[in-house]
Amino acid sequence: MPETDRIIRLKTVLARTGLSRSTIYRKIAEGTFPAQIKISINGAGWRESDINRWIANPVAWQPEGGRRDGR
Repeated sequence: MPETDRIIRLKTVLARTGLSRSTIYRKIAEGTFPAQIKISINGAGWRESDINRWIANPVAWQPEGGRRDGR
């Protein structure tokens, strides 16, 4: 059975990547970091698998499907 993909919050992403909050949001805008997904009206998080792929190879990371604009 495949493992479920957890949603992790900003605090965890900051700790796992070693990046600052402003750097994460700048990289999202540039298309070089996984975008957040909305999980509630006021909450958002990241798929853990996306963050793991970015950590494994940040230079070559691109969104699933190969587009850097997050679509």
